[in-house]
Amino acid sequence: MSYFPPSKCAVCGSEMNITKLSCPNCKSELSGTFTPCKYCSLSEKHKLFLDTFLQCRGNIKEVERSLSISYPTVKGLLDELLTALFPEQRLSDKPTLCTSEILDMLEKKEINAEEAARMLSELK
Repeated sequence: MSYFPPSKCAVCGSEMNITKLSCPNCKSELSGTFTPCKYCSLSEKHKLFLDTFLQCRGNIKEVERSLSISYPTVKGLLDELLTALFPEQRLSDKPTLCTSEILDMLEKKEINAEEAARMLSELK
């Protein structure tokens, strides 16, 4: 069983540093301050979403079914994940949905009529 150390300090919430690496075979050790990979510091929610997204080969409808979440939630999690992985790149405020996507969401009752009307008016 693998253990994954926390990426955030339980006391102050700062990013944790890796300070020691060791080889389980020859027992050699290396000390210093090492930066973990950006995927290692993702929250559990984002790790689950990324795993599911990749297993579904990026098919949003499959992600919806697999996680039992709505289309807007999938898109929101995808935006959160991109921001977590690439904080230096400013994403545009919100991705623009096309009319057919908004109507499809309304038909599936993922959004109500007011939300659909607001989203459609924002397209103009």
